[in-house]
Amino acid sequence: MSNAIEIQGLKKEYDKFTLEDISFSLPQGYIMGLIGPNGSGKTTTIKLMLNMLKKNAGSIKILGMDSINDQNKIKENMGAVFDANYFVQDWTVRQVEKSVGIFYKSWDSRKFREMSEKFSLNLNKKIKELSRGMQMKLMLACAFSHDARLLILDEPTSGLDPVARDELLEILSEFIQDGTRSVLFSTHITSDLDKIADYLTFINNGSLFYTGPKDDFTDGFRMVKGGKDELSHRLEEKLLGIRRYSTGFEGLIRSTDIREFSHLSCEPVSIDDIIVFTSKGGN
Repeated sequence: MSNAIEIQGLKKEYDKFTLEDISFSLPQGYIMGLIGPNGSGKTTTIKLMLNMLKKNAGSIKILGMDSINDQNKIKENMGAVFDANYFVQDWTVRQVEKSVGIFYKSWDSRKFREMSEKFSLNLNKKIKELSRGMQMKLMLACAFSHDARLLILDEPTSGLDPVARDELLEILSEFIQDGTRSVLFSTHITSDLDKIADYLTFINNGSLFYTGPKDDFTDGFRMVKGGKDELSHRLEEKLLGIRRYSTGFEGLIRSTDIREFSHLSCEPVSIDDIIVFTSKGGN
């Protein structure tokens, strides 16, 4: 199976933050969620992939091509959608199509009109008159109109109402159905991941915490609960994060470590649980 994205040893240094040794791959035909708390390095990773930032070390391959040496070829086959809208607010949808289309050799105006109709985009409406959900659909229509094989999206569902969010997730699911297209999207809305993600990559404080199948992520951890007197030093060493209460505690532990503490109450965990407890210790 070929990979849509291959990243090895990625590093980016700032004065007060370092993204270091990030490695992951996204198989062709699947959707990966990029997760982590705010400031963990998700957007930095995406900007490095898009050559919006210069990396200090590591390699990035997009659709089998080097992200720097082959960036013009990659651009033809990739679409990027950001949380912010960068279109001129007084442009109409029709003007956006004309302005964006000149940058792509494979631009298909007929496809853009088809997607605009499918997404209920009025070609004569100005960008500032579109809801956030419709602006997202416009950016996707642009990506689909040059036959992108990979979509990279930074917080695409942020600020959308539940109906618009579900519509967007359905569009992304349909996008990969032929098995040749792939999606990477960052999000802090974990219900989005539950609905469409096949793989997860979790970046925490600039470091890679997990990358792999989504189901394996939650299966790898458990929540243990007990009374005050049951929190031994040995157990505390094994916990990745802990919440203390007046009568007891709850803590996140790896599934591989739970057998030693089988006398304690043990429960499955959610993606949110893992992010919260590993990021801030759950305190």
